[in-house]
Order: sequence, then structure tokens, then C-alpha cells
Amino acid sequence: MPGPDGWDDDDAADVVRGVPFRPMSISEMLDGAIAGIRRRPRTTLGLAVAISTVIQVTSSVAAYFFIGDEARDEVTPDVLLESLGAQVTLTVLGLVLSAFGILLMAGLVAPILGRELVGLPMAPRQAWRDARPRLGRLAGAAAAVMGVSLGALVLPVLPFFALIAVDAHPVFGVLAGIIGFPVGIGLMVWLYILFVQAVPAVVLERQTVAGALRRAVTLSKGRWFRTCGTLLLAMLVTVFMGFFALRIPFLIVQLMFFGDASGSGATMGALAVDTLGRIVSWSVVLPFDAGVITLLYMDRRMRREGFDLDLRVRGRSAAAITGGGAGPDARDDGFIDLWRTEPVPAHPWTGANP
Repeated sequence: MPGPDGWDDDDAADVVRGVPFRPMSISEMLDGAIAGIRRRPRTTLGLAVAISTVIQVTSSVAAYFFIGDEARDEVTPDVLLESLGAQVTLTVLGLVLSAFGILLMAGLVAPILGRELVGLPMAPRQAWRDARPRLGRLAGAAAAVMGVSLGALVLPVLPFFALIAVDAHPVFGVLAGIIGFPVGIGLMVWLYILFVQAVPAVVLERQTVAGALRRAVTLSKGRWFRTCGTLLLAMLVTVFMGFFALRIPFLIVQLMFFGDASGSGATMGALAVDTLGRIVSWSVVLPFDAGVITLLYMDRRMRREGFDLDLRVRGRSAAAITGGGAGPDARDDGFIDLWRTEPVPAHPWTGANP
């Protein structure tokens, strides 16, 4: 049905916009995340490279000091066990940092996909100007989502480690592990999916961290399994592209030049090539995962709250928005005001809406 001022919801308008301005199917959300990268490559990939570089360099520095040359030069059982423990620790650390980076990226790409959704133009550095006033809360929301999820994983497995620490009977330790680990993993997944939509809500709705978590719970009601399925498909794409397709050339180089070498120089060289491969692969898949999270949030706003219909009823077209809303957060643009769920308070001196 045609909307006011040229906001049509037909297929042609969706193609031009890149993200359909209506409730989306799972495939449309996956396609929309890719379309967001393709239509704004410099902005999205630039942000992804910056975040990926920090995460992967941190992981590589930790790997060098955890393992060093011992795992390459020694084959004794004690060193192998120590290396295995270090590898598990580094893997967990890398997964946590990567998940935190995806959440940060979801908040940063939210204005990009939001403008794409409503058909607003994207000026240079506009995404940064939209997100910058809430960077602190964005980091806090991402940390809160990760903290709650990891806390839910740790608590059920504490009895297992406690029994090992006091040298209890192995049967009790095995039972605690059989019960604790599945429960912890299930709680972690459930809470992560329940709260993941808090990240775009912090940036677009200008919510506090606690308010964004409550919004995420509200938006997730009745749609947890659909959200889980969408994120699972996105994860499968990420695993295939990030861990296989994009990293194979770097693994080949690593094996060709440093596979048979030993010593500190060879370790540093192999680690540098591996780090570069991880930066390249994650710089591509990071915006995709983040875009899927953001589009899930937008889809829930449209399905649960009729966000698209509300804008049409209010007659807020791209031309009308550009001339409205003056304030430091919106940069005289009015884009952020579209996403607020509460009335925008008037400025105490000028009476204008911030």
C-alpha cells in the first residue's frame, strides 16, 4: 500500500532502499545485512576493521605470552597438557572478545541500517555522529549482555570445580559436570538471545543500559525461537566464511613459510600471518552478524509495535524528517526522534526537542 510522500512499500522501493520497510522474513534479514555492507562499504568495513584489529591483536598478544615457543619445541606430556589448557583459555577469550565486538558493531551499524530502512540519505560520518553520544552506554549495554550470559554459564558449573578443588569422590564431580555444563550453556544461550536486542535500542532509542535491557525483554516476548533460529543461521554463515573460506589462503601461507621452522622468529611470523587472516575474515563477517542483530530489532519494532505503520500514519517522509528535529543528538536531522518510544522532552531554555 503506498505511503505518504512517496514511501511506497512495493518491491521496487524495497530494492532501492536495500532494507524492506515492513516486517521481514529470516532470509530478508540475512539479505538486508549483506545489502547494508554492500551499499555502505567504506563505513561498515572501516568500523569492522578497527574493531577486528583491536580484538585479534589482543588475542594474539595473549596467545604469544600464554604459549610462547614451548608448544612448538617441546613434546613432553606436561608441556602438551599446559599448552592444551592455554589453548582452551585462549579460545574462550577469543570467543568472548569476538561476541563483545559483534555487539559493539551492532550498535554502530544501527544508524546505518536505520537510515536505510526509512529511506534517509547517509552523509559522510553520519553514522558516527548518530552513535557517538551513546558510545559509553553502548559499551555498557554490550558488557551487560555478555556479563549476564557468562554469569549464567558459570554459576551452574561452580559445584563441578568446587568438588574438584576439594578432591571429592570422582562420581560427584562427574554428576555435577553432567548436570552443570548443559544447564549453564542453555542459560547462557537463552539470556544472550533474550537481551541481544538491547544494543541497537541503546543507540536508536537513546535508552539507558537498564532501560535497553527491559526493552529487549519486551521485544523478545513470543519470538525467542525465531530470534534464535535467525542468529543460528547467521552463525553458520559466519563460521563458514570466517573460519574456512576467508582464512584458507592465510593458513596455506602460514604452513608454507613457517610450518617446519622453529624459534622465536618463526613463532612471531606464524602468529602475525594468523592474526592478519583473522582480521581480514572478521572484518567481513562482523558487519554481517551485527547487521542481523540490528535488523532483528527493527523487525520486532515493526511486528510488535507497528513501527512502519506508525510512521506512515504520522506522515513522516524522508523530506519531512530532514527538516525537523533540532538537537545535538540528532544533528538537526530528526532521525533519532523516529525511534524514541517516549515523548521527546523540550529543551529547558529554547523549548526545542533535543
